[in-house]
Amino acid sequence: MNDARGADRELRAEIRVAASPDRVWQVLTDLSRMREWSPETVRMLPLKRGGLRVGQWYLGVNRRKAVVWPTRNVVVEVRPGRRLAWDTTSSGARWIYDLHVDGEGTRVVHTRPVPRGRLTLASSVVASSLLGGAAAHADELEAGMRQTLERLRAAIDG
Repeated sequence: MNDARGADRELRAEIRVAASPDRVWQVLTDLSRMREWSPETVRMLPLKRGGLRVGQWYLGVNRRKAVVWPTRNVVVEVRPGRRLAWDTTSSGARWIYDLHVDGEGTRVVHTRPVPRGRLTLASSVVASSLLGGAAAHADELEAGMRQTLERLRAAIDG
């Protein structure tokens, strides 16, 4: 069962960007730049040919203080100018970016649901033993999502 404040809860952050959804999409979908925005992501490397597309795999490398760990990510949705989503198979989480026209700008909504209702055992063990606890790590992730969006906006305004 999901605890509203626990690690399995849906995380959410949003921001308004003074640029069109197409411009936001252009920057957001250059996943090689994710390390510039995300405080936890070190690298996102495509593992298959063909670029960003549904079914593409990415190796994510994450870091929190001295702890570094890999993730396997599978792109599940690509709707240009509207939505990008991937599943992190190693944790059971889905990472979603939704883009909405907002006047002359774009509202970017970043969510992290856990589609199966709970994170994987491996994710829970790593978070509990190395990251200060699963719920505390979820809190950090949510704060990091806000920071990611702020950095993304700064890169677009650049």
